Amino acid sequence: MRPKIYLIGDSITEESFCDGGWGASLAHHFSRTVDVVLRGYSGYNTRWAVKVLERVIPAAKGSGDGADEPLAVTVFFGANDACLPDRCSAFQHVPLDEYKHNLRSIVSFLKKRWPTTHILLITPPPIDEDARLRHPYVENPLNQPERTNEAAGDYAKACIAVAGECGIPVVDLWTKMQQFSDWKKAYLRQSYVGRIGH
Repeated sequence: MRPKIYLIGDSITEESFCDGGWGASLAHHFSRTVDVVLRGYSGYNTRWAVKVLERVIPAAKGSGDGADEPLAVTVFFGANDACLPDRCSAFQHVPLDEYKHNLRSIVSFLKKRWPTTHILLITPPPIDEDARLRHPYVENPLNQPERTNEAAGDYAKACIAVAGECGIPVVDLWTKMQQFSDWKKAYLRQSYVGRIGH
């Protein structure tokens, strides 16, 4: 059996195996050495993820020496949690304090299930508010963005804080992407705005 890397998250993870996606790139990079296992759930926030972890993350089997545990797991939630509570996607919103609590719960669950596995948190990405207004996913009678870059930034900071508390690494995608002037075109799929293409 080859070692595994699990990718856990929302639609940004679920669609990461699309052409040019980050999951596909990761699988290609490790194509002869590691199996990349996808556990992405479109529309999910951390509240819903906590409820399904027991069913979607297999328990380690074997000798108890950690040999069958994944090498690593990425946890990539927050884009849906950060939906604004008074806009058209309010049903996905999770308050900031609960988001942090849920991330801690996910990390704790993974550490208990797979004690030797490296856990990596990924912050939600930045939001192209104008593009989301031009290409809404749901009916938007207010014609206001259901997500803002400012709110995504708050959830990114919360994710970084949880990683620090838990003593695990984090990729600050929200900050890193915006360091490039053309991040909206370079990193987001224009046909499905707000989703990381590569």
